[in-house]
Amino acid sequence: MENKKTVNLDMKQYGMVIALVAVFVIFAILTGGKNTSPANINNLIMQNGYVVILAVGMLLCVLTGNIDLGVGSVVACTGAVAGIMMVDYKMNMFVAIIAALAIGLAAGAFVGFFVSKLAIPPFIVTLATMLMFRGLTYTLLKAQTKGPLPKEYTFIGSGFLPTIKIPFGGGTLDLICIIVAAVISVLIVMAELRDIATKKKYGFAQNPTWQIIAKNAVILFVVWFFFYKLARYNGLPFVLLIMAILVGFYHFLTSKTVAGRQIYALGGNAKAAKLSGINTEKVFFWVYTNMGVLSAIAGIVLSARNASSTPKAGDGFEMDAIASCYIGGAATSGGIGTIIGAVVGAFIMGILNNGMSLYGWSTDIQKIVKGAVLLGAVTADLVSKRKK
Repeated sequence: MENKKTVNLDMKQYGMVIALVAVFVIFAILTGGKNTSPANINNLIMQNGYVVILAVGMLLCVLTGNIDLGVGSVVACTGAVAGIMMVDYKMNMFVAIIAALAIGLAAGAFVGFFVSKLAIPPFIVTLATMLMFRGLTYTLLKAQTKGPLPKEYTFIGSGFLPTIKIPFGGGTLDLICIIVAAVISVLIVMAELRDIATKKKYGFAQNPTWQIIAKNAVILFVVWFFFYKLARYNGLPFVLLIMAILVGFYHFLTSKTVAGRQIYALGGNAKAAKLSGINTEKVFFWVYTNMGVLSAIAGIVLSARNASSTPKAGDGFEMDAIASCYIGGAATSGGIGTIIGAVVGAFIMGILNNGMSLYGWSTDIQKIVKGAVLLGAVTADLVSKRKK
């Protein structure tokens, strides 16, 4: 007999997407549509690329029930190393990038060693690295800015992929953006159909048809709006390609691999994970080493976008990355959270920053609003758990 059981959508799972759209619409009204312009959508991507990269790595730390306070300083230090090598020593761009990645890897391994081998609390270790690498950055740069950086390097942070321009609506449209949007749309529909087929096969409760249609209609609208705006500008930013590769890889890692499931197990119950045979020391070590490498990638992207290396680069980035994870649904105790949620959280933070700037709010007010949003997200999560 055909399964007739139904269940409503888990609103916690899609609540952040709804919040993302709601925040964007609110600022569209407040700013008279300034935040919907193609140029501003492009700026949202470029300005928040490094935050998304950091949020992806930070989520793995958060899943273990911890955070990394040193990422902003590592971003500054790796960007400084790359800038010094290219400006002062005239080294090849790729040599500078490899050196920056090596510094990030060493920084992450440094934290991982103290956390995994010596069992020092991550909060203390990363607080120390935040101070140490910020001091090292000032020492390397001698409190000066290094720039301008080579054009081939700045392409990483501000360049665009090749375009195919076609006439449209009195202007031009990038055909590549439209093709990418179409491919993503097909993948979304196929994933939904596969999910429905799986639930039917095993007799699981299914969502009402109208909810499935509404959910996918909203997601597809967001996808097409986003890529249409980019198509009306200069096409796909190179930063977006970097973000897509990293998000796709870490989404697969956390949801489809043994290594990913071990992180969730460690965050859910560390003692049970260890008793079940999971090498928790190894998990801690590679999670923080990975965070160092991603911090280096963010440092390269940031310095490339700014076309210079500055001592103050990355200041406060650790807070944006941590907030992105918690706003995106990660649990403060660990073991719960998704890569997609962290990315959505990062863009909520980015849209807040962008919208408040366009509306004319001072940085003081912006910090109050961001703090309130973070507190509200964590409070809602904890209250919902207590009710259950």
